[in-house]
Amino acid sequence: MRAASKSTKGLHAMNDATDDDWLELIPDEAAEAPARAGAWTIAVIDDDPAVHEGTRYALAGYSLDGRGLDILSAHSGQEARALLAERRDVAIVLLDVVMETDDAGLRLVDYIRRELREETVRIILRTGQPGQAPERRVIVDYDINDYKAKTELTADKLFTSLTAALRAYQQLRRLDETRRGLEIIIDAAPMLLDHKSMQRLAEGVLTQVASLLNVDCAGILVLREDEREEKREGGFCVLAGSGLYGGYVGRDPGWPLDPGIQPLVEQAFAARRHSFGDGLSTLYVQTASGSEIVALIDTDRPLSDTDRALITLLAGRLSVAFDNVILYERLQRANVTLEQRVVERTAELIRANRRLDMQRSDLRRANSLKTEILGTIAHDLKNPLSVILGRSEMLTDLIGLDQDEPSGSEQARTAMRTQVDHIRTSATRLIDMIDSLMADAMNDALDITLRREPVDLAGLAREVCEANRPLADSKGQSLTLDLAAPLHLCGDAERLREAFDNLVSNAIKYSYPGGAITVSVREEGGDYVCAVADQGPGLSPEDAGRLFGRYQRLSAKPTGGEGSTGLGLSIVKRIAELHGGRAEAFSDGPGQGAVFSMRFPKETVGLV
Repeated sequence: MRAASKSTKGLHAMNDATDDDWLELIPDEAAEAPARAGAWTIAVIDDDPAVHEGTRYALAGYSLDGRGLDILSAHSGQEARALLAERRDVAIVLLDVVMETDDAGLRLVDYIRRELREETVRIILRTGQPGQAPERRVIVDYDINDYKAKTELTADKLFTSLTAALRAYQQLRRLDETRRGLEIIIDAAPMLLDHKSMQRLAEGVLTQVASLLNVDCAGILVLREDEREEKREGGFCVLAGSGLYGGYVGRDPGWPLDPGIQPLVEQAFAARRHSFGDGLSTLYVQTASGSEIVALIDTDRPLSDTDRALITLLAGRLSVAFDNVILYERLQRANVTLEQRVVERTAELIRANRRLDMQRSDLRRANSLKTEILGTIAHDLKNPLSVILGRSEMLTDLIGLDQDEPSGSEQARTAMRTQVDHIRTSATRLIDMIDSLMADAMNDALDITLRREPVDLAGLAREVCEANRPLADSKGQSLTLDLAAPLHLCGDAERLREAFDNLVSNAIKYSYPGGAITVSVREEGGDYVCAVADQGPGLSPEDAGRLFGRYQRLSAKPTGGEGSTGLGLSIVKRIAELHGGRAEAFSDGPGQGAVFSMRFPKETVGLV
């Protein structure tokens, strides 16, 4: 019943209007014709179909600033909610209060303002039952822009209210666009450090231009930078687009533009100056860094001289901001290139250092090996040479004992002396030649390897003792053997003989004249032990930390004036370790003698 009464009141209000108040009606076909592009969008929300028809008839042919109307209809508050949520371009809402409920229209106002957050849309409240929504209370409590009773909405008054509301909407939209453009610019300005920030700034510029000129316009900003020609065709890049040109941003490929506007942009780059037309205008800006920017502005009216001066000034000022971004991007690319070069150079230096470390390690190893071999040769060759010299002296003494022989033997003794002198001279020369001979041998020496063969340790000890016995006899020392049954191991006979010889010669060298030296080879606790015991000066506490070290001389001195290289015990230690064993020394203290030995585990050296 309420809907029927509302319909009757609405029709009566329209019938009460004079003929002069009504505009000429158009046929139904024209009323349903689609709105042309750029029309103002208004929404009629009323549950009375007659109100919709009457509004369309009353506003037929309406035009403001060359733009007609696109009238949308909704017949309930719920239907209106769906419509307004979908169409966000509505400028005016002609709203009934009483629809499916007594306050459906007022609830819709809250929905528009609070949920949709539409502050610019103008709301004209129309009611046929003012008592349901008193004007003063509604104006105070709700954010509406006009309040009309349906009885007073003649065609002229509807035209006036609608025009005033559209003017207000247009101004609010300009203000909103200005605010939005400024927000974009302010938001982008502190972060003008990369290409995305420059795109954001360009978007704000286009928005701000439309607001400043008070025109509806679309625009596009195109950047050309020489350094990017290899990355983008022609070196062009679309920075921003608005309106119908918004789709160019992020498009792949972004160039070329549509045939309708690309010639204009290319012409602007070629002419390097501004160009203003009736609808399309181009602005050219060259930055201090050498980059170029062209802005294409598509407006709905020709620009005045004041408009042209304003946007020219704006474009000139913005060139500084764009230039800062471009320079920063170049700096970033230079930094990336520099960092890459630093990484490559660092990697190259690391590789070179590794090569140097390896070479240094090889050199140290070779030098250490050379020193060891030279010391070993110097030590080992002097021992047999000392034997040779010792026996030549014995021969000399024997010759001297034959003084009572017949004179016929004098010639023989002279010949013997001559030969002994030759032996002594040759031995002395051999000692001098040791260093030079080994220098040549060291050129190709890299490592010491062992030959593996069965070795009889007891037999080897016997040979070494017999070779050194003349030296022991010359000092009045007794050289005793304590050998078990033959003990065999896999090893290098020459190296083991060298180690044995060092132990025995050291015992002779450091033992007192007349002392006793015992050489033993035995099996002890699953090991083979080769030991040399003497009655010499023994070992001091300081000697314990220097035993078997290279070039280390112990506290005791040779008792017969012999020389010492300090390598003998280190050679013994090295040979023992190469055979999987170890070198040991024991002493009860200074003056108590010492025992030097080599211990070889059976499972390590390989029993034969």
